Amino acid sequence: MAERKTRLEIFFGGFGGQGIALMGLVLGRALAVHEGKEVVHTRAYGPEARGGASYSSVVISLTGEPVDYPYPTIADICVFMSQAAYDKHISRLREGGVLIVDADLVTVDDRAKRAGKVYRVPATRIAEQLGNRIVANMVMLGFLSEATKVVKLESLEKSVRETVRPRFIEINLRALRAGAEYAKKLLSSA
Repeated sequence: MAERKTRLEIFFGGFGGQGIALMGLVLGRALAVHEGKEVVHTRAYGPEARGGASYSSVVISLTGEPVDYPYPTIADICVFMSQAAYDKHISRLREGGVLIVDADLVTVDDRAKRAGKVYRVPATRIAEQLGNRIVANMVMLGFLSEATKVVKLESLEKSVRETVRPRFIEINLRALRAGAEYAKKLLSSA
């Protein structure tokens, strides 16, 4: 008999300044506060604040019980926004998992074959079209929401309103929606 899956693990990787920690915080809050799930968010940084390695994860209980171990062991979903993060952490992705990469910053190789689905999202390009490349992280979260159905877009929007500085709320909301729209177009053409 197959072992029952008790948790869903999401791993975000990039470099400092991309808002990797904020991705995990917004997602974790959306799931815990607005969807009533048991969730743990963790984050780690490299030795430099900006430009160094940055990682964030969200572990979601599938049983409704508190998360027993807060760190991802093998991620069901990996989101990479830098080549260094992909190169170092692609082995964290579960066989058959979902891989989402920023198409302009990450080149996938044979190691991506472990993924059941690979999505190349031009998140930085979409963010630049919105007027600020710093919201590429929210483009990726919007895409994640629509492509995986792990979290509702409305929950992410509420979380952004509660988490992001007031002057940046509107552009972050636009970025979430742009990512979700990109996913809809991509999935409808597949």
